[in-house]
Amino acid sequence: MFRKILIANRGEIACRVMRTAARMGIRTVAVYSDADADAPHAAMADEAIRIGPAPVSDSYLRIDAILDACQRTGAEAVHPGYGFLSENPRFAEALDKAGIAFIGPPASAIRAMGLKDAAKRLMQEAGVPVVPGYHGEEQGAEALSVEAQQIGYPVLIKARAGGGGKGMRRVDVKEEFAEALAGARSEGEKSFGDGHVLIERYVGRPRHIEVQVFADRHAPPVYLFERDCSLQRRHQKVIEEAPAPGMTAGMRAAMGEAAVRAATAIGYEGAGTVEFLVDASDGLRADRFYFMEMNTRLQVEHPVTEAITGIDLVEWQIRAAAGEAVVPAQDDLSFHGHAFEARIYAEDAARGFLPATGRLERMVMPEAVARVDSGVREGDTITAHYDPMIAKVIVHDRTREAALARLRTALGATRIAGTVTNVEFLRALAADPAFGRGEVDTGLIERGMDRFAPAPPSSPDAEVLAALAALGLPGDAGEGPWDTLSGWRAWGVAQQSVTLLRGDAPVTASIRIHGPGRYGVRLNDTVREVVFGAGDRVEVDGRRLSIETLRRGGDILVLMEGESFSYGTLDPLAVAGGAGPGGDAILAPMPGAILRIATVPGEPVEAGQTLVVMEAMKMEQALKAPREGTVAQVFVGEGDQVGDGDTLVTLEPAEAE
Repeated sequence: MFRKILIANRGEIACRVMRTAARMGIRTVAVYSDADADAPHAAMADEAIRIGPAPVSDSYLRIDAILDACQRTGAEAVHPGYGFLSENPRFAEALDKAGIAFIGPPASAIRAMGLKDAAKRLMQEAGVPVVPGYHGEEQGAEALSVEAQQIGYPVLIKARAGGGGKGMRRVDVKEEFAEALAGARSEGEKSFGDGHVLIERYVGRPRHIEVQVFADRHAPPVYLFERDCSLQRRHQKVIEEAPAPGMTAGMRAAMGEAAVRAATAIGYEGAGTVEFLVDASDGLRADRFYFMEMNTRLQVEHPVTEAITGIDLVEWQIRAAAGEAVVPAQDDLSFHGHAFEARIYAEDAARGFLPATGRLERMVMPEAVARVDSGVREGDTITAHYDPMIAKVIVHDRTREAALARLRTALGATRIAGTVTNVEFLRALAADPAFGRGEVDTGLIERGMDRFAPAPPSSPDAEVLAALAALGLPGDAGEGPWDTLSGWRAWGVAQQSVTLLRGDAPVTASIRIHGPGRYGVRLNDTVREVVFGAGDRVEVDGRRLSIETLRRGGDILVLMEGESFSYGTLDPLAVAGGAGPGGDAILAPMPGAILRIATVPGEPVEAGQTLVVMEAMKMEQALKAPREGTVAQVFVGEGDQVGDGDTLVTLEPAEAE
C-alpha cells in the first residue's frame, strides 16, 4: 500500500480524497495555486506545494509542476480527482514514466474514450447501443448541415472532446444551425483544444442514466448499479439520485451488462462511469437506452452510489491502483435504500445560472441530517478562476420518499450569505410535485424555470434595513461626536435618500433621523419606524427582528429570520446620466475572458442579439444587445481578460421619444 499520495486537484474533491486517505493511514500532499494559498484543501493535507499562479493553465494543468511536486515530497501515487488532468492520457503516461502510480485507468483506456466519435464507433463494435447520428471526419459547415437535415431536427451538436455540457448545442431548425455550430466549435476549442463535432438525434423526453463500473487487475469489471442525473441546467447536473426512479430489474441488468461490455472493450481499471441517454417517452424500456460517453474517472455524483452500496469508491481506487484485488463477484453486490445529491453553486438561477463570486460571509451547512462535501468554509472567497461549486449535500434513507424529505430538510437548514447561490432554486426543485413522483427528464428544469427560479426574493423589512445600512446607519456609539446625533437640525429634521438595486430593479428609500437609534424610513409611500436596541435587536413598526447587516463594497447583505437578502447600491450620478440596465453599454457581469466578438462598430443590431461571448468560471455567457440600435464602439478583443463591470460594447445613444 502507498505511504504517501498527491492529490492533483483542489476544492471539495481534494478534501474528500484526503479524508479517505487519512482513514487508511496514508499521508497526503496538496498542490495549490496562488488563489488557493489559504484554501481548506491546502491546510488539510500533510504537505502542500505551490504550483503556480491562479489561472489553471499556469497551475493545475501543469504536468511538469505536478511531477516536480511528487519528486519533492516523495509521493508514490497521484489521485487526479475530476476535471483538470483526470482524463488526460499524457498525464497518466508521464506519471508512469516517472515511476509514480496513477490512481485511475490506463492511458490507453482514457485515450479510447477521449473522443466521442471514436468512442461511439468502438462501442458499436462491442455491442453497446448508440444514439443515431453522424460521427464522421467531414467537418465542413455545409456538409454537417446536410447531415443534420438527414438525421432530422431537433439535433444535438456535441464537441467530440467535450464533457460537462461544454461544446453542446441543441438546434431545433435549420436556420439556427450555423450559429450553434460556431458556438459549439468555439467552446470545444477553448475548453479542450478541439473544435471537431458530432451530431446526434435529439431525444424528445430524454433521461440521463449512468452506470458506475469498477475493475481491478485481478477480476473482470462489475457494475455498481445506476444513478439518474436527469435534473440538469445548461447540460450540467444539479440533483442526482440512486437508484433511478422507475427502474426495473430487467433494464438495470441490461444497462449494467452494456456498461461492463464497454469497460471490457477498452481494458478498463479503476472507477468509471458509462453514461446512457434513455428515451423515456414510453417509460423505461430495455431497448430504448443509448451510449453517450464514458467518464474515465470518479464522478462528482459518486457519493450517491457510496450511500446505497456502503462502498468507499476512493478507497477502492487507491487499493486497486496499489495492485490489490478489491472487486467482488457481480452477484455479491447489492444496494439498499435511496440517495440524493444536490450541488450548491455560487450562481444566479434567475439570470440564466450566471456564475457568481463573493466572500462567504455566512455558511451554515446541514451536517446533522446530511453528508456535506465541500472545499470552502465561512470567510472564503468564491473567485472567477475556478468552478463556482460551494458544496454537495448528500442524503440517504430507506425509501425515495424518505430520502427526498430528508433532502428538503437539509436544504431548508442551509444558510449561505455573501454571494448569490442556487439554494432557493434547489429548494423549489426538491419540492416540485413532478420530481416528487419521480417524473424526471432532462427538460424538467427548463419547463419549470418560472417556478424554480423566480425573481430575487424581496422583503420590505430587509429593504428598510438595507437602506439604513447603505447610509451607514446606525453608527457605532462612541466613535466620534457625530455618531449619536439626535436628528435635530436648525432648519428641520435631517433627511437622506438612497437607491438600492434588487436584481436590476431600483428601490428608493428616504430616511429621517428621529433620535439616537430611531429612524423613519419611507418606502413605496409607506413610512416604517425602526428602533435599534442592544446587540442585534431591531424593531420595525414594533415587531422585534433578529437581523444582521453586512456591507461588502457596494453590496448590502441582510441576514434576517434565517433568510439572506442581497442589494446593490446605485450611484446617483450614474442614475442622472442614464446608465444602468437596458441602456447603451454592455458590461461584463463578472471577471472573465472574451471568447468571441459577434459585432463591429457601425453595425445595426436587434434587441436580444448576441454581441459578445465571454467565459467566466468555466461557463460561456452570451451578452446580448439590451435594445435595438447601432454599435458605437467595441472596447475588447478575443482573448482579452476583463473585470467585473468593464464596458465591452457601447451603442449609439437612444434618441429621445
